[in-house]
Amino acid sequence: MRNNLESAATFARRVYIGAAIYGFLAVPSLYLTDAPDPHRLLYFAFAGIALVFQGVFLVIARDPLKYAAFVPLTVFEKLSFGVPALAFWSQGQAADSMGLGGAADLVLMVLFGFTWWRLSRATA
Repeated sequence: MRNNLESAATFARRVYIGAAIYGFLAVPSLYLTDAPDPHRLLYFAFAGIALVFQGVFLVIARDPLKYAAFVPLTVFEKLSFGVPALAFWSQGQAADSMGLGGAADLVLMVLFGFTWWRLSRATA
C-alpha cells in the first residue's frame, strides 16, 4: 500500500512539473502575438490565467497527496481549452499553433486524468 502511494505521488510530481515547464515555455508567447482587436482583453486575460495555472501545477507537484483535491480541476482546465481549440482549428478558424496547443492540452488532460485515477486508487 505504501509503495503504491509513493509511486502515485512520484508519477503525479513528474506529470505536473512537466506540465508546468511546458506551460511556462508556451504561454508567454501569447503575449507576443497580435490578438484580435475587439477581444484583446479576453485574449490577454486568458494568457494570464493560463500562467497562474502553471503555478497551481507546481503547487500540486510539490505535494500531490495534500493537493489531490485540485487534480480534477486541472483535468477540466485542460479540457476547457483543448476541445474548443481543436474545434476551431478543424473549421479553419484558428491558427495551426492554436490547434497544436489544443492537442497538447488534451494529452495533458489524459495524463492528469490518469494521475487522478492513480492517486484515488492509492489513497482508497
